[in-house]
Amino acid sequence: MTESNLNDSIERLKEGKIILFPTDTIWGLGCDATNEAACQRIMDLKQRPTEKSFVLLADSFQMIEKYVPEFPEVCYDLADLAEKPLTIIYPNAQGLAPTVLAADGSVGIRLTKDPICLKLIRAIRKPIVATSANLSGEPHPTRFAEINQTIKDGVDAIVMERLEEKCTTPSQIIKIGLDSSIKIIRK
Repeated sequence: MTESNLNDSIERLKEGKIILFPTDTIWGLGCDATNEAACQRIMDLKQRPTEKSFVLLADSFQMIEKYVPEFPEVCYDLADLAEKPLTIIYPNAQGLAPTVLAADGSVGIRLTKDPICLKLIRAIRKPIVATSANLSGEPHPTRFAEINQTIKDGVDAIVMERLEEKCTTPSQIIKIGLDSSIKIIRK
C-alpha cells in the first residue's frame, strides 16, 4: 500500500473532500458521513436522485452505537455470522448528514474488515460513505478501469490500490426494525 497516497486521501477526508477508493465489495465514492456538503457533492457527482440514501462503512459496533442509539441485539449476531459483507439498515439514526439518511430516518451501515477502509475510518474517527463509484443508473464498475471518467475527474483523491483487481458484488442488505423484524433488501 502506498502510504503517501493513502495519507493524502485521509487528509482530503478530514478537509471535507470526496475520494474514490476500493472497498470490501466494490469501488466506492467516499466522504465523512457527518459532512453534509461532502455528501451532497457525491450526490451531485453521481447525478443521484435525492430520495436515495447511502451505505456507510464503520469499524465497530461502538462507532455504530454513536449514530444509532437503539437497535435490536440481533444485529450483533447477524454481523458476526455473516459469511459475506452485510449492510444492515438501522432505524432512527442521528448525528449523520441528512443526505445519508433514508426518508424514514434509517441508515445502511456495514462493518468492514478491509484494511484500506479501516485505515480511512480510523483516521477520521467517523463512518465514511461508501456508495458505488458509478453515475446513477449505470452498472457498478468491477475494476478501476471501468469507472466513468466523470467520476474520476470529480473526486479530490483516489486511493491507488487494487487497480487491477476485480471487485466482488455489492453487499447483502437487510433492514432491521426496533421490534427485531428482518426484511431482506438484497441477497
